[in-house]
Amino acid sequence: MGAITELRSVSCEVIVGEDRKSVVYAVRIDKHKAQIQRPFDEYDKFFVKIRDLLPSTTPPPPKKRFLQAEQRLHDKRRQWIAAICQTLINDHSRDDRIKEFFNIERTDSESSDECDVELPREVKTAGPEDFDYLTTIGKGSFGRVFQVRHKASNKIYAMKVLSKEHIRKKNEVKHVMAERNVLKENFHHPFLVSLHYSFQNKEKLYFVLDHLNGGELFSHLQKEKHFSESRSRFYAAIIACALGFLHEKNIIYRDLKPENLLLDERGYLVLTDFGLCKQGMVGNKTTSTFCGTPEYLAPEIISKKPYDKTVDWWCLGSVLYEFLFGLPPFYSRDHNEMYERIVHQPLKMKHQVSAASSDIITGLLQKDRTKRLGCQNDFKDIRDHPFFMPIDWEKLRNREIKAPFTPKVKSLTDTSNISEEFVKIKINQASLVPQNIAQTQRDHDFPDFTYVDYNRALR
Repeated sequence: MGAITELRSVSCEVIVGEDRKSVVYAVRIDKHKAQIQRPFDEYDKFFVKIRDLLPSTTPPPPKKRFLQAEQRLHDKRRQWIAAICQTLINDHSRDDRIKEFFNIERTDSESSDECDVELPREVKTAGPEDFDYLTTIGKGSFGRVFQVRHKASNKIYAMKVLSKEHIRKKNEVKHVMAERNVLKENFHHPFLVSLHYSFQNKEKLYFVLDHLNGGELFSHLQKEKHFSESRSRFYAAIIACALGFLHEKNIIYRDLKPENLLLDERGYLVLTDFGLCKQGMVGNKTTSTFCGTPEYLAPEIISKKPYDKTVDWWCLGSVLYEFLFGLPPFYSRDHNEMYERIVHQPLKMKHQVSAASSDIITGLLQKDRTKRLGCQNDFKDIRDHPFFMPIDWEKLRNREIKAPFTPKVKSLTDTSNISEEFVKIKINQASLVPQNIAQTQRDHDFPDFTYVDYNRALR
């Protein structure tokens, strides 16, 4: 399959005046032989007016950040303008507002199909053959995760490849589709992993995701036994931001644990693996499915009682406790004993911690969910707790705070932070790129699985 960028009919460049103050963004539309030059504010105002034409996943216009380099800001705005303009020209070039803004002339042949720009949606996505498979970086019960390079763009991604046969045998179709549905929303949140492509064939499902090679937080915790309070606070703040955002979207995460937290090259966490997410959890709505990881299950789940978003805050308390003390709060190798402890045993701190640390952990690990920290105002309750007083939340979301730990990453393809047990697994290219198996294979278990993030792919 050809590169998606071959469909581009829009290009954008930044023109900076000699005084360094006048900046315009020049957009050229090859298909319509049109070109405009406008300051960013005009694009911004125009897109507000025609927002109804854009996909719900369209990112907001890049705003100037404190101490941000001018060139980086210009590049981000150029990329944003190019992606938005491409969508408008491809999908709405006959709209009068679009024609007026882009100076597109009306033609007599306008009603003819030959004047239309080919719609990106006609190209379903990439396929297995569009990638080079570099290294195995993860392994699970349903498949593996690979470090891959997209041949056309040279970009590095993580590709999760799942076996349909294993998914069906384990009755996990629902969870896989839940992950796909959440990933498809593609929120572009700084602390949530993003989906770039998904596709399938008769045997396998493929997710192409952000590549993060700082390693699982679980691995770093194992090496260091426990983290300092300031480092634990930094990680807990990122997790709280991510969970709060999902809750705003009426999604419960339900599987928070160090293994699902990946570090990027700057030391920031990114939440991954959305297979146990539950969508449609509006307000105080409850659900009752028994799921999660034993060490982090909330008491109400173990007791098979209805539960709501506050189960995620219990999990935050559990991982924060683990950051500080090295093990989850009620840990036992015997799951039944551990469940008994979670439901009935009072919380104990293993050693001295600050009053703020003790208070927030105690609040998050309230066995009664109606008394748990976060039960009243969700993320706001967490954010406003004294434990997080040192955190500048806006700077954190903008990734402007220096992380307390930066993993050693030599290059985009460096695997030194990935477990050796994964890296040494040999890659069977033939099984990943099977011959004579249609990519668009229809499957009633995995409907509408194919996806591409056009806002990124078109850059």
